[in-house]
Amino acid sequence: MSEIARSPSRRGFLSLSAAAAAAVTVGTSDAFAGQSGAAASSTDAGHSTDPRIRRFHIHEPQQKLLELRRRILATQWPEKETVPDQSQGVQLATMKALARYWATKYDWRKCEARINSHPHFITEIDGLDIHFLHVRSKHEGALPLLVTHGWPGSIVEQLKIIEPLTNPTAHGGKASDAFHLVIPSMPGYGYSGKPATSGWDLNRIARAWTELMKRLGYHKYVAQGGDWGAILTEVLAVQAPAGLLGIHTNLPGVVPPAIDAAIQAGNPLPPNLSAEEKRACEQLDFVYKHIAYARIMGDRPQTLTGLVDSPIALAAFLLDHDKASLEMISRTFAGQPGFGLSRDDVLDNITHFWLTNTGISSSRLFWENKTPFFAVKGIKLPVAVSVFPDEIYQAPRSWAEKAYVKLLHYNKLPVGGHFAAWEQPQLFSQELRASFRSLR
Repeated sequence: MSEIARSPSRRGFLSLSAAAAAAVTVGTSDAFAGQSGAAASSTDAGHSTDPRIRRFHIHEPQQKLLELRRRILATQWPEKETVPDQSQGVQLATMKALARYWATKYDWRKCEARINSHPHFITEIDGLDIHFLHVRSKHEGALPLLVTHGWPGSIVEQLKIIEPLTNPTAHGGKASDAFHLVIPSMPGYGYSGKPATSGWDLNRIARAWTELMKRLGYHKYVAQGGDWGAILTEVLAVQAPAGLLGIHTNLPGVVPPAIDAAIQAGNPLPPNLSAEEKRACEQLDFVYKHIAYARIMGDRPQTLTGLVDSPIALAAFLLDHDKASLEMISRTFAGQPGFGLSRDDVLDNITHFWLTNTGISSSRLFWENKTPFFAVKGIKLPVAVSVFPDEIYQAPRSWAEKAYVKLLHYNKLPVGGHFAAWEQPQLFSQELRASFRSLR
């Protein structure tokens, strides 16, 4: 939108509108071909020539960007909140600062170029198009890694970890730490297809991910996820498809089911909890009491029509995920940088949601889900856990050791929150290297 910022006049606006007719729409039809310079080992061919995999390229029509700006500028604002804090939600000052930057300075084309700088593709699985990034390392013997985003995230969350993980020698790692990356957009998110019927729950998505890795020729691989991606990755580990060696999570499901049920019901907790376990229970109690967004998406996702009609409604809803991340983002838009995410980072993700019209389609996974968010799921495969201090809850080691019979790695990090890969890509990449080293 830099062109828009430079041409705010009516004449500039109209000239850009006329130029929009020449814009290229999103799409591709090229068949998948192996990436130049890609290294393959005997355990991860990865050079699939499957004709069902098609190259993909993004170029959103300029008219869509002009319409986005128009809608931002036409926002009808509410009055200021009646409290001095964020207890009523995203504050008006934050949203107005975001809108000003979004309408006058933000440039989607930079994010678009970053995504297009990596090989990405579409393939139909179980009747639905799945969009994914597939970035292979130049290093021999690189370990294939399937990484899944969550809500309110997207593949935008993982863009910063691609280079450190595929090219570790340039980022403080060794060639033996390299990964081939597969980063899909979940159904209903981004450029993946939107399910037209119910039934696309985590179990079905996990089976689709297994098919995706097979289709790419990966016979041995590991998986990682945060938020929905963490729960999905645990479901995948429970399914234990052939070839899945182990998983990493930064939002582990380790809460004993009885304790999880007691917290949700407000019942007394066991008397013998450690200080760390009590703290985790307090954090989870707060989460369950302030998870209104999950409740409405889980019960009435179609009611959220405003998310696809108003970019500001969408932005406010996506921002209000958890207390720590909202505070961080609010400081960023108040002109206090250095808190993990820049203004462009935040708007890259929101604009990605807006341009793909996925405010409601992404919400339906909450309606589909029957899997507990944080409770133990009975995983038998090796699991690695990274605990970030501003995550919605800090999983105690004692619970992790009981939940995962093969706990590979457990580490508490000094900084970072719910969007760990996005906020702290270097630390996050180091964690993945350490987590999976023994499985190579």
